[in-house]
Amino acid sequence: MENQKNHPLPLSKGLLRTEDLYTYILETSVYPREAEPLKEIRDVTFGHPQARMSTAPDAGQLIAILLKLLNPKKTIEIGVYTGYSLLLTAVNIPGDGQVSNLPTLYENEIELSNSTHKDLQIIAIDPDREAYEIGLPVIQKARVDHKIKFIESEALAVLDTILENGENEGQFDYAYVDADKGNYRNYHERLMKLLKVGGVCVYDNTLWAGTVAMSEEQTPEPMKAERKAILEFNKALAADPRVQLSQAPLGDGISICRRIY
Repeated sequence: MENQKNHPLPLSKGLLRTEDLYTYILETSVYPREAEPLKEIRDVTFGHPQARMSTAPDAGQLIAILLKLLNPKKTIEIGVYTGYSLLLTAVNIPGDGQVSNLPTLYENEIELSNSTHKDLQIIAIDPDREAYEIGLPVIQKARVDHKIKFIESEALAVLDTILENGENEGQFDYAYVDADKGNYRNYHERLMKLLKVGGVCVYDNTLWAGTVAMSEEQTPEPMKAERKAILEFNKALAADPRVQLSQAPLGDGISICRRIY
């Protein structure tokens, strides 16, 4: 693929042990179908020191199908980075949804371009505005920035504020989480209140580069703390009767949860 010529395979987050097979999947099924704005945002992210944090395109392909099936009107994203997953959501959801009852604390967090408040659909939360602004020109070029309300903040404080008066409970259709792993369980508890029954949440990095199947001794030191958090989170999800669960070995592992009550 032309846009991949300068992207060496080690950037891949795939867990398949055969790199040739992973390359085949990407070049045959993923890259040819990837929307041009998503290719662009991968390109502008590539030179960033933490480029591996971006959502893997093979995982994104499945998420895009989920979004089309769900047709969500109100969504929330925890962890934005340069915006690949945010753009993926924005281009795959309808244009007529809205985010109502937002706390006034966050009303003026961003300037809205070519939009009114009623057009907002995606609450996107991340403390790193600088990373978000790397991908923002691509999002604007794709003309979906009017669907997004970016909030520069740690996520728990925002979620607690959104839940404060109870009006937003059960009002969201979809959520995506790719943030600090130690708070995944805390995010999950709040999202189970915000999501409606039948709503879906996707958690990224739930196989943590395959270390979940390694011993403590085999795990690289920088990955140990978050590996422990992911192991505990995976165990908690498997035991949670509120959700229907599927863990897919795409990208760095994604766990798809559908709230059933």
